[in-house]
Amino acid sequence: MATKVEGLLLRQLFEGASFTYTYILADEATKEAVIIDPVLETVERDVTLIKDLGLKVLYGINTHCHADHITGTGKMKQLLPEMKSVISGKSGAKADQHIQHGDVIKFGRHKLEVRSTPGHTDGCVTYVLNDGVMCFTGDALLIRGCGRTDFQQGDPSLLYDSVHKEVFSLPDNCIVYPAHDYKGLMSSTVLEEKTLNPRLTKSKEEFVELMNNLGLPYPKQIDKALPMNLVCGIQD
Repeated sequence: MATKVEGLLLRQLFEGASFTYTYILADEATKEAVIIDPVLETVERDVTLIKDLGLKVLYGINTHCHADHITGTGKMKQLLPEMKSVISGKSGAKADQHIQHGDVIKFGRHKLEVRSTPGHTDGCVTYVLNDGVMCFTGDALLIRGCGRTDFQQGDPSLLYDSVHKEVFSLPDNCIVYPAHDYKGLMSSTVLEEKTLNPRLTKSKEEFVELMNNLGLPYPKQIDKALPMNLVCGIQD
């Protein structure tokens, strides 16, 4: 699924080990750009594409402090010195710029509104493009799913409220781009998830019960990824 936004260049990139999507968004006229959720192992690939397209990346932004991979933001800053790292102030992670609910990130004629969507982690945010054309939901809302809530300040009740208030209030045709997908699905819409998401269409009480009893294995990379991500993926 894709939509053409006038004057916008969008690239959705994939990292296979952690099933992570990275997004490059750019103004076609000014070439100003942002990159969302870069992964350490694919930084060279992403930077090559950025240079091939002649883009100037203003911001490397994360949707939250990830537990399943190391962010590529720190390494990317070394290769693109003009880029500033961005993350929610509630994440506890280092960055050049800490954001909060209601902030706006601009690149060329386009803008990303920051919506706080905690529940998977305290610092989770959703980035909403141009008043609801598309949104980048991190792990808060996945395609027919959502992020786990059993570690890293997880709170299923809070996640349920976050998604229903801040994401499901967007236009029905708003395209949902998640941070991960494990089945090869690339995007969804707000309407699809409001009506078809098997978790978030439940009552709040049913959702909390479900999330508290998933019995998921311990994340493979968490012990390595979390400490690194708290320092922007680069150790001093």
